[in-house]
Amino acid sequence: MTIDHTTGGFTLPGESGCEDLTLELAKTWGADVIRDSDGTQLSDEILNAGYDIYSTICLIRDHNAWAKEHPHCLQQTFLSTRPRPAGQGPLTVRLMEDFFDQQFRVNDGPAAMAYWQVWDRTAETLLPAGAWHWDAAAGTVTVEDPAPYHLYTVSFLAYRIWEEINMYNHVTNSWTSEHLMPVDPRTPEAREFLTGWLKNWCETHPHTNVVRFTSMFYNFVWMWGSDKRNQQLFTDWGSYDFTVSEQALADFAAAYGYALTAEDFINKGSFQVTHIPPTAHKRDYMDFTQRFVAEYGKTLVDLVHSYGKKAYVFYDDSWVGVEPYGPYFARFGFDGIIKCVFSGYEARMCAGVGAKVHELRLHPYLFPVGLGGAPTFMEGGDPTRDAKEYWNHVRRALLRAKIDRIGLGGYLHLLKDFPDFVQYIAEIADEFRAIRSLHEQGGVYTLPLTVAVLHSWGGLRPWTLSGHFHETYMHTLIHINEALAGLPVNVRFVNFEDVKNGALEGVDVVINAGRAGTAWSGGDAWNDPALVECLNGWVFRGGVLLGVEEPSAVPGHGDFFRMARVLGVDEDTGARVCHGRWPVQPDPVEGLIPEGATLKPHDHLYLTDGDTRVLAAVDGTPAIATHAFGRGRGVYLAGFEYSPRNARMLLNLLLWATGKQDSLWLTDDPAAECAWYPDARRLVIINNDPEPRTVTVTTDCGPLTVALAGFETRFEEL
Repeated sequence: MTIDHTTGGFTLPGESGCEDLTLELAKTWGADVIRDSDGTQLSDEILNAGYDIYSTICLIRDHNAWAKEHPHCLQQTFLSTRPRPAGQGPLTVRLMEDFFDQQFRVNDGPAAMAYWQVWDRTAETLLPAGAWHWDAAAGTVTVEDPAPYHLYTVSFLAYRIWEEINMYNHVTNSWTSEHLMPVDPRTPEAREFLTGWLKNWCETHPHTNVVRFTSMFYNFVWMWGSDKRNQQLFTDWGSYDFTVSEQALADFAAAYGYALTAEDFINKGSFQVTHIPPTAHKRDYMDFTQRFVAEYGKTLVDLVHSYGKKAYVFYDDSWVGVEPYGPYFARFGFDGIIKCVFSGYEARMCAGVGAKVHELRLHPYLFPVGLGGAPTFMEGGDPTRDAKEYWNHVRRALLRAKIDRIGLGGYLHLLKDFPDFVQYIAEIADEFRAIRSLHEQGGVYTLPLTVAVLHSWGGLRPWTLSGHFHETYMHTLIHINEALAGLPVNVRFVNFEDVKNGALEGVDVVINAGRAGTAWSGGDAWNDPALVECLNGWVFRGGVLLGVEEPSAVPGHGDFFRMARVLGVDEDTGARVCHGRWPVQPDPVEGLIPEGATLKPHDHLYLTDGDTRVLAAVDGTPAIATHAFGRGRGVYLAGFEYSPRNARMLLNLLLWATGKQDSLWLTDDPAAECAWYPDARRLVIINNDPEPRTVTVTTDCGPLTVALAGFETRFEEL
């Protein structure tokens, strides 16, 4: 089936001064929408060219004059100095020594200082207010009588005086404009100002069809340091640290009946990172923030609607509080959601949100440099190569879940020297529209297999962990999610309370994966005997538990993995060095591990008993093992790293463990995948490998063999 050139479902970044290029590319890429981007404008010629117009606004920035007149309305965060050792006599600590002083300014107002804390971190004791004093002129805190040789930290509130995305663009893209300051809508005067600003904006932008909110109010946490050797001190795309202020803390205490402290955020210097199980206080504060963002956000969306415009939300950047799978998202009334994507799991996350329109902003972004400062649209860059790499990840997810639109962002003038990129995006656009049309004709065939991914966040944060793949690649679960994003199985996300409340009804496989103590493995949740009993019973009655890396791990019990007796494998933390070991003797299953798949080892594993079957080993330790438990079984993977062949290995393992080894609508080549759309009678086969492959698919009409070029997508009518 040849892919025809089609139009629609594509958002093009336009640029004043490049009118001919903008309108030419709109035709080449089949765009029906033209948008502006940070740092670009749309001329009248573009606005009047007959395309729908997206206008990008980030409500909380670009109000410097007002912000300077109302400095108490700037956004804030808690900061903490690194531990400083005391000697003999007083200890003086300069608060901003570790931090980028163009990003933060100390808030030493009376209300703010009530939340400051000085800790003896050696003894883990909080010093009384009278034991230290603040010297505003010097910017220092002095502890008058510290315990000699103990370590001390100072936690304090700080204004954010440079909005982080604007800061990134200045540093990365050499912007020289004024540093934009972020306004916090927590205060009534800030809300009044921002609402008035948006009303005026709507009145002065008659051509705009869609207001593209760059999320709402609060950016993900991105703390920069003073030393360029470690400039990015802390980054967490799921953190709520940048939402804090004296007003927020006071409002929280009034609503919940107890007060939060600096330590609830600082957490001994580790912060409440998304990758650790959330505390009860963090859950309360997140819920509190989400309700505020949704309530004020609805006011703004209603305002946009009153002018006959649609409101879309761009999920990335200032998305905190806009949990798209949270209980308050529907209150906003957004008409669409836009997600920037590098990977397949991000596309799946976007596709499942309750919105009318789901749009992906593809990469690479049209900037001279990309992530980490690597050249993209400049000498030394290869944006076509980058686009192919990203599309190869995203495409497999698009086969499984419908996305309505795709697009790009950035500076269009950069494309003049990259005609091959222009041609490749034209091919992607037509390919996307062809896939979308198949979803519109009916659902994609999915194997009768349901997988539940079990972690602390569950359905509140499905698919993602905390940001993009390149920021969470070190976590095993993100590799599992990326593999699942393109597999023909049903996927749910559940938390530990869900398990006890019957969420595993209809589930075939539960996956629990991650390092001990993380939100993904579960940490202290596994101290609950009711959870262990419930999951044991579910497996005993016929379920399959797939544990990866350090699943169900928590110290203080006879087994380090609470589910060790189901999995047949446990980890020795040092207590069992004198114990005997069952031999690791591989007994493989034919065809389970595809050629080219890779196995990861994990240290200090041992078999719980002689009934554990080792399906594969690395350096004498079990890499894949299985163990019968009642009518069900446990399966253990020492580690997992996404690749197309490893994704097929995971699918093989799921099918084998559940006894559902039907090869219909599967490829014989692990480097290729396919999707069957029964209502359209179309089969889509994709080659995930840069090299040509000859692939056979078992169909209901018999085997179909096709030759695919590297990374090719083939549409076959049956």
